[in-house]
Amino acid sequence: MAATAVAAAGGIAATGTLGGDGDGSAAAAPSGPARTAAVRKTTLTRSETVDGTLGYGEATPVQATAGDSGGANGGGGNSEDGNGAGGAKDTAPTASTGTLTWLPAEGEVIGRGDPVYRTDEREVPLLYGSTPLYRTLGTGAEGKDVELLEKNLAALGYDGFTTDEEYTSATAAAVEEWQEDLGRAATGTVAPADAVVASGARRVADVKSARGGAASGEVLAWTGTERVVTVDLEAQYEDLVEDGTEATVTLPDGTTAEARVTDVGNAATAKPSEGGGDSDGGTDEATLPVELTVKEQKKLGRYQAAPVDVTVAAESREDVLAVPVNALVARQGGGYAVQAVTGTGVEYRQVELGLFADGLVEISGTGVTEGLKVGVPK
Repeated sequence: MAATAVAAAGGIAATGTLGGDGDGSAAAAPSGPARTAAVRKTTLTRSETVDGTLGYGEATPVQATAGDSGGANGGGGNSEDGNGAGGAKDTAPTASTGTLTWLPAEGEVIGRGDPVYRTDEREVPLLYGSTPLYRTLGTGAEGKDVELLEKNLAALGYDGFTTDEEYTSATAAAVEEWQEDLGRAATGTVAPADAVVASGARRVADVKSARGGAASGEVLAWTGTERVVTVDLEAQYEDLVEDGTEATVTLPDGTTAEARVTDVGNAATAKPSEGGGDSDGGTDEATLPVELTVKEQKKLGRYQAAPVDVTVAAESREDVLAVPVNALVARQGGGYAVQAVTGTGVEYRQVELGLFADGLVEISGTGVTEGLKVGVPK
């Protein structure tokens, strides 16, 4: 991954070399400069530009299950936190297999209530939430998973029940109506294989199975529906990003879009090249997976996947005095000066350097004030 500093402190191209004893005293300039620039007060922001990829983010797998919604009533056992078997994934638990009779197409967007796939002509719809269904739910069941189901039923237009953590006879009646609309047996109970849970609408990235195959294992992989930018950030730039960091994304056609860091992963080792090691013959470098979201999706144009440049603000200084970098003159013995032009003449004034950015450099020192004229090359 390439990274380019907009301005660097090293390798300064100074206008010349100033002689003298190096004790910091001002030395008279032999003649006035041909061109000047004013010391100005400004905000300097140093940035880093890194390689990124525009797409829909990392795809997650969806596991197909057959199951049977006509199983035993799920009244037994409460769920205090609704987490069940571990963290939330876009999967359903394993059950007996059936036959896949329908699958969505690659690129298709699946929303709440839409079928994710069909098993033996039974629709398995998408529900929104953070916890997969992990047990059969029926009258008497209590827990976060019950509330998740009821919230989805309400969002799909079913009513007559209270949205809470209790599965009542009114919930069962709404479930029966839902099941009838799906063309399924109206049992009033919901088994783990009856739906797939995800945090929101999903876009099909890859179809892994085919109609007529067994309804088991990974059948498809999907992503979110909005395009995001991902970056494998070199570990040396780790301090540049955190949740909320703003960045500018430059597309292949030169247009830009504003982005914000929404996820920063843990440092990982970069994948080795085919020849072993990196392309320069060195060792693999640690990288940090970073994801950025772009609020104004229209600014991404029609690009669905593309390499992009991501510019991140690395450091910012407000209300500092700055001059063009080429106004600096290297002092013999070390340090830098500027050629100050005043009403009484021209002299060199020693300066301390600060932040470099956008062709400017922060300076400070005795006699360095806003508006001071300094010499610069033609």
